[in-house]
Amino acid sequence: MKINKKQKFAIVAGAAVIIIVFIIWLINGGYVFTQTQVLIEKKDPLFGTTYKQWKNKFIPGLDLTLVVTFISLVISAVLFYLFRNKRKDLNEDSK
Repeated sequence: MKINKKQKFAIVAGAAVIIIVFIIWLINGGYVFTQTQVLIEKKDPLFGTTYKQWKNKFIPGLDLTLVVTFISLVISAVLFYLFRNKRKDLNEDSK
């Protein structure tokens, strides 16, 4: 089976998306689970005591990274199948 330009593009684009998603995951800390809030320690300026407060912040985890990777793989596989050379495949099957 010979791969044409459109099939190569589908494979390269899918691989690029997967690599970018894993780089983003590693840059953001490599957490296993996605976090929507982060615990921050604040200091009360009046009394000098510290207290903990939740701050809304989205940090992608491995779970979200794997979902995006799976979706990218499925889309790349479907595009790879759709971009095949149909006339050549039909002629090779009849031999």
